[in-house]
Amino acid sequence: MNSEPDRDDEERVAEEAGEEVVAEIAEDIEVDELTALQVRVDENWDKYLRTAAELENVRKRAARDVEKAHKFAVERFATDILAVCDSLEMALATEGDVSVDSLREGNEATLKLLGSVLSRFSVEVLDPHGEPFDPELHEAMTMQPSEEVEPGTVVTVIQKGYALNGRLLRPARVVVASEPS
Repeated sequence: MNSEPDRDDEERVAEEAGEEVVAEIAEDIEVDELTALQVRVDENWDKYLRTAAELENVRKRAARDVEKAHKFAVERFATDILAVCDSLEMALATEGDVSVDSLREGNEATLKLLGSVLSRFSVEVLDPHGEPFDPELHEAMTMQPSEEVEPGTVVTVIQKGYALNGRLLRPARVVVASEPS
């Protein structure tokens, strides 16, 4: 019977030794897992910092682009309008006998050039002569009795109006027909 207690002692010692080995292996596994997790955490933190920096760079770049767009928004328009300025300067620089007809032709050509520049930039001329009065597009300066047109019709355009892409820049100043007295 003496051999059985020895066996139990041996088994118990072996079990304890096995448990210690298992505990050491578990600790090694936990350390390896913790190390792997720490590496992943460090990688993700690095990705986060890089993404945050990239986002900040995009914000700054967008702000610069918007600032430039505001600053130079009329650059194309200004460049095109220079041709009109050149035409007017050439007219003023002419010396000698200039006929009224040639001055008129020059002014008409300059006005046509200005009109083409305005149309390229979607500026629409509002010339409502003969149209019904529209208070959203026209500014009535006065009323004039008329038998020739219906009341509420634009009889005379004092100053043309302008719209940019459908948005009113300046209303047309008009005289509106009223009923004859």
